[in-house]
Amino acid sequence: MSTEARPPLPPFTAETAAQKVRLAEDGWNGRNPEKVSMAYTPDSAWRNRAEFVNGREEIKEFLTRKWNKELDYRLIKELWAFTDNRIGVRYAYEWHDDSGQWYRSYGNENWEFDENGLMQNRYACINDLPIKESERKFHWPHGRRPDDHPSLSELGL
Repeated sequence: MSTEARPPLPPFTAETAAQKVRLAEDGWNGRNPEKVSMAYTPDSAWRNRAEFVNGREEIKEFLTRKWNKELDYRLIKELWAFTDNRIGVRYAYEWHDDSGQWYRSYGNENWEFDENGLMQNRYACINDLPIKESERKFHWPHGRRPDDHPSLSELGL
């Protein structure tokens, strides 16, 4: 097995798929492009909205641009479905732009993993909803969402 193994590894169970989703959420909430990129294969292929991203270097560049634009980013992911080496998630994240306009972005992702637990394919569909700051639901400090914070389902999202 490669030294790049990222447990939990496929084939996934309900428990390990949920763990994989939470680990991905935690990583993205850390907003560190270098660290996040290491969860993907060196030749990982993404479709993110209408943008196509290939490989770790492009992933790092993409995430750097993303988090420079999407300020005070906070994300919640939720397992939707899984099979042997694939996971489907739904998610929402809140952020604001440099003018102070807040958004809640909703999406679905389909993930495919290699045998070492690295994501080799990621297909994301995302919609942005402008919201008022008073409508925000994600208020934890920068970093990992606290374990006692409500899930998407618990928030009615």
